[in-house]
Amino acid sequence: MNPEISRELDENVWKDIETCFVSRKSKDLIEALLRLELFPIKDSYVAYLRRDRSAIERNPKTINRLCGRLYELGLAEVRKRCETPKETNRQIGPMFRHWLQTGACGFPLVSTEEFDTASGDVILDAGDSEMKEWCRKTLGYNREKGLDFVARIKGVFVIGEAKFLTDFGGHQNAQLHDAFSTLNAQTLGKVRKIVIADGVCYIPGKNKMYSQIINANADVMSALCLRDFLHSL
Repeated sequence: MNPEISRELDENVWKDIETCFVSRKSKDLIEALLRLELFPIKDSYVAYLRRDRSAIERNPKTINRLCGRLYELGLAEVRKRCETPKETNRQIGPMFRHWLQTGACGFPLVSTEEFDTASGDVILDAGDSEMKEWCRKTLGYNREKGLDFVARIKGVFVIGEAKFLTDFGGHQNAQLHDAFSTLNAQTLGKVRKIVIADGVCYIPGKNKMYSQIINANADVMSALCLRDFLHSL
């Protein structure tokens, strides 16, 4: 985990933000800020504006309200908030993929284009949405959620999600449940579905996570056991 690494801003976008901020061009300011990964203030309407930029013109009162808060913060604080590091749970997917790219599992990683024609045992090196689309077309995968792991080992496709669970309850329980939902996804052919989970879920106790894991009739493992599992197939 890298909890202290700030997000990198596109400096060309930031110049536009500075110009709009200083000249108080509120609509243009909102438009520019929405081009960044993180909006500097939390507000229920921000997600809507991201999905429908034309709503900026139709909602001048909302834009003025948002910009009033931004101008009050000041430009330096706005930048600081836009650079806020990602929460550690948001880093898991990229970190897991980076770990795979180190060769930790002992199998070559190939792109989507190479995966179909590659001989032998291989791991798919692609983003979660790209993996999902490949599995949808090739394996009949029917979930909307993306995947963190796709491999072909001895002619068997292995698919799954990777989760790092930092605490019990609430959102973290939902994360583990989401990973388990992959086990019920509709697929075609020889497919082995797995759950890759790390963190507090292995601490013995009466919590829901631990019970779900020890009572599961499924392949559930730490990422540290993934190599051994794949070589055992």
